[in-house]
Amino acid sequence: MTEATQTSKALTHNFVTVPRKSPNGPTNLVGLTRVDLREVLIENGTPEKQANMRVSQIWQWIYEKGVRDFDQMTNLAKPYRENLKKSFQISVPEIITKNVSEDGTRKYLMRINGGHEIETVYIPEENRGTLCISSQVGCTLTCSFCHTGTQRLVRNLSSSEIVGQILVARDDLGEWPIQGLPKNETRLLSNVVLMGMGEPLYNFENVRDAMKITMDPEGISLSRRRITLSTSGVVPEISKTAEEIGCQLAISFHATTDEIRNKLVPINKKWNIAQLLETLKSYPKVSNSERITFEYVMLKGVNDSDEDARRLVQLIKGIPAKINLIPFNEWPGSPFERSDWKQIKSFADIIYKAGYASPIRTPRGEDIMAACGQLKSASEKKRKSKKDAVPYT
Repeated sequence: MTEATQTSKALTHNFVTVPRKSPNGPTNLVGLTRVDLREVLIENGTPEKQANMRVSQIWQWIYEKGVRDFDQMTNLAKPYRENLKKSFQISVPEIITKNVSEDGTRKYLMRINGGHEIETVYIPEENRGTLCISSQVGCTLTCSFCHTGTQRLVRNLSSSEIVGQILVARDDLGEWPIQGLPKNETRLLSNVVLMGMGEPLYNFENVRDAMKITMDPEGISLSRRRITLSTSGVVPEISKTAEEIGCQLAISFHATTDEIRNKLVPINKKWNIAQLLETLKSYPKVSNSERITFEYVMLKGVNDSDEDARRLVQLIKGIPAKINLIPFNEWPGSPFERSDWKQIKSFADIIYKAGYASPIRTPRGEDIMAACGQLKSASEKKRKSKKDAVPYT
């Protein structure tokens, strides 16, 4: 076993993931890779010579057409469909509540196996629609500016629960093709970001499998460049992201000194700024066409000075990158304030003049607590009616 493999196992062995098959229930086909799907079909009596064809047929029904009922899989013989129904299910998370912001952002509270709850956010924009999905129930990183970080980690999501969020959102958006009508090439859900609840690289295998399914050309068919994985800096897993997933990479950075980053992003105590940046400089996918995104939340009087901006430019020197500046999204009980708009602009200007793109993210979904850093499932907080909700002012 290599040192990297040992490190990877050490990172994940304490995080429990539910099995694909419950003790008294059928196997869920959602979230199985093509290899795994072929294996379970053969175990269930599908002749090996037919297995690849059956995998493609079932795959297209689930991921291209959005079908959840075996009876609707009309290119499968009826006896074969009956046999599938005895051993398998096509199950996705359940929407408990959906809140729609004034700006069109949709926040879904979903129930998954075990009665746990996660939050998923759809953000519509002029030329695209982005789905922010979760990879864990809660989070283990306790980043001090993040509402999700105040919720304890419960467990990892399975690959079915990760890709299931995409399927459920497409249900709600009405984005599955309608039989008999020409295929609509306009994608309401065109991008996926792993920026919801949890640290994706602490659930690497399930995230990888779910994203491979999402990128498969016979199903959801999102380009790898349309998928962005955000990590707080789990250094040993970063190169694997390029090698085994191939998606875009974002780093939840937020500070220019170890002293401040230790407080904002405690994982920095394990892998500090120097170690993180050294890993990013050798990131297999990094290039001018596939820049690394540095996410930087703007906290008044904490990390937003002109000196911080100049230091940030020096730190990332030599790394093809862009810096997303995120005005802090306040939440009840937060110890931080959003930086003044004038200072955010000054910060962005210094970065831009140094040759880096420095877009300022427009806050979305604040009125429904769906903005960046605000997600926290209702299972860990008291449910409140709309009249009792605390809006951002």
